[in-house]
Amino acid sequence: MTEHVRAEIASQPACWVRAAGLLDDARRVLPAPGERVAVVGCGTSWFVAMAYAALRERAGLGETDAFAASEAPVGRGYDTVVAISRSGTTTEVLDLLGAVAAAGAGAPRTVVLTAAAGSPAADTADDAVVLGFADEQAVVQTRSATSVLALLRAHVGHDLGPVVADAEKALAEPLDELTGADQATFVGRGWTIGLAHEAALKLRESAQFWAEAYPAMDYRHGPISIAQPGRLVWSFGPAPAGLAGEVEATGARFVASELDPMAQLVMAQRLAVALAEARGLDADRPRHLTRSVVLPGA
Repeated sequence: MTEHVRAEIASQPACWVRAAGLLDDARRVLPAPGERVAVVGCGTSWFVAMAYAALRERAGLGETDAFAASEAPVGRGYDTVVAISRSGTTTEVLDLLGAVAAAGAGAPRTVVLTAAAGSPAADTADDAVVLGFADEQAVVQTRSATSVLALLRAHVGHDLGPVVADAEKALAEPLDELTGADQATFVGRGWTIGLAHEAALKLRESAQFWAEAYPAMDYRHGPISIAQPGRLVWSFGPAPAGLAGEVEATGARFVASELDPMAQLVMAQRLAVALAEARGLDADRPRHLTRSVVLPGA
């Protein structure tokens, strides 16, 4: 059990290097500076979309919005729609791409980021970037999603060298002080809010573990009420002033790191697997989940 997801988590630094190597080709189809962009996905892919949207805007490259694929307002006047889908078969993504294509003249250009060449999404979109080397055998997404984000970070100007080095460190970080928690809340700011949501999702789907995620500044507005001894609050990136002390005053454990937030996500993935194994669960094949959500009749 968990043999695939363990190997896939460990392969992420090498995958990120390969993803960055696609940049020269990918920049020909990824959104140009100044374009108005919508980025869409489902589940993990949506959280990657959230991170990219915040990064692109912060870099001054243009207005960028992120949506769950089922909720994207395709008639809002975007120049490009970027769809993220590991399998390229997700129903909501295909429905969105079909709706954009059906809009005819004046519709946004569509770009798909996927791990599957020749998939319906890749064939439907105007352009596709395929990261086949990052596909997984496990049901849960780890390296496919982070490799897409690595490419997108490179595209907005990030140097991935330090990120890869931090990911190598994250693979060796001890988790003993975290595995005894009975609940976890992840918080972030800006682009790391998406990573916080993804970390919480990994714990929920892999280990059936109670995990939540919030913008760090909003955490005080209600969610802090569940903090208590035996629970942890994990900040992706620098925490707001005073938050660590407020969490510690509840008896909960506050987790922070100087590692790059994407490397911290690697640690959270490892924690999800460790919690799953402690509960006798197979993190490769979580209950009720499949590699792609294809809805009946689609």
